[in-house]
Amino acid sequence: MDEPSPPPTSRRVVLGLGEAAHFVEDEMPTEAMPLNMGPSHPAMHGTVRMVLEVEGEKIRSADVQVGYLHRGFEKEAEHATWTQIFPYTDRLNYVSPMLCNVGYALAVEQLLDIDGKIPERAQFIRVIVGEISRITDHLTCLAASAMELGAFTVFFYLIKAREWLWELLEEVSGARLTHSYVRIGGVAADLSEDFCPKLREVLRRVRGAIGDADKLLTSNRIFRDRMDGIAVITRDEAIAWGLTGPVGRSAGLAYDVRKDHPYLVYDRFDFEVPVGSKGDNFDRFAVRLEEMRQSMRILEQAMDRLPAGPILIDDARVALPPKREVYNTIESMIAHFKLIMDGIVVPPGEIYSFTEGGNGELGFYIVSDGTGRPWKCRVRPPCFANTAVLNKLLPGLFVADIIPTFGMINMIGGECDR
Repeated sequence: MDEPSPPPTSRRVVLGLGEAAHFVEDEMPTEAMPLNMGPSHPAMHGTVRMVLEVEGEKIRSADVQVGYLHRGFEKEAEHATWTQIFPYTDRLNYVSPMLCNVGYALAVEQLLDIDGKIPERAQFIRVIVGEISRITDHLTCLAASAMELGAFTVFFYLIKAREWLWELLEEVSGARLTHSYVRIGGVAADLSEDFCPKLREVLRRVRGAIGDADKLLTSNRIFRDRMDGIAVITRDEAIAWGLTGPVGRSAGLAYDVRKDHPYLVYDRFDFEVPVGSKGDNFDRFAVRLEEMRQSMRILEQAMDRLPAGPILIDDARVALPPKREVYNTIESMIAHFKLIMDGIVVPPGEIYSFTEGGNGELGFYIVSDGTGRPWKCRVRPPCFANTAVLNKLLPGLFVADIIPTFGMINMIGGECDR
């Protein structure tokens, strides 16, 4: 005779003195079940696959698999001239492309040994467009994560604020998202005369949107229950896993490239580096919230001190001639053709240049063989290290905890799968 099947799990209500009622399940044997999340999933901020082993709703193991959105950046860069690579950098982190533009340009300029000759106005403009991009990166992360936890109103507030900033970047570069604005030796175009007044007004409105989001989420019982104490990373673990940016800083690792290894003119600005204490999902949320406010401090100081002068180095071997001259003079047309098709002649050598991207340390390791194209262009994407730690964070959590945890890691597919 077949053995009788075990009875279904029963639930008992346990009441404690002065406490709310809670349920306790009777213990019974359970069987682990494999579960796929992704690569196409509404809660995935990129095309990424998670192979989970779950017992009920609890995660026993997690295998996070990237590589489903392969940009081919590094191989494409070997077949493009130094100047032609800028549109590819736009597509690494597509919510803060200006920061990728700046990071790549600085690496090539160090190889050319012209990093000390970049016009001061161009350096200030790079800071301005970069910090605007940092804010739009954090706005995207927090808006999407709030929406996934049911806070749809916050999503609308923050995405609207992001749109105000993207409209300004579109005015500068001519493109809403993939700007290709920075150039080796400077930037492609100057700011308009009314750009700074417009930016000040937009920052005032963005502050209001961030403040509204702060009020709606920071003291919200549902939001805090989903975030507090979930997916904790210690400072030592952050160092061991190579975590940087808001993820590393939320764990108490006070590392910011702009402070620890200043580049451009960041050493002239007064700003703070927000650092968390618990390293949980809420700390990652709070760090990003405060970083946006610090970026606005930098922007206001940059606008106050913005110098006059050229925006591109005066060196025909490096700088592209103005388009008006390209269309009207044979000399400029030939110069443009040579720099685009044959490429800038970069001396043989190698360099690792790193900047503070939206998600942490964004590095470019470039090797030149003395031709107009890089022999190797390797990217150190902060998202890759940040995503790798999910294999350690997810076991022991519940399936529902994946949503805020993955959102606060903020994996960007194009950067991770470069």
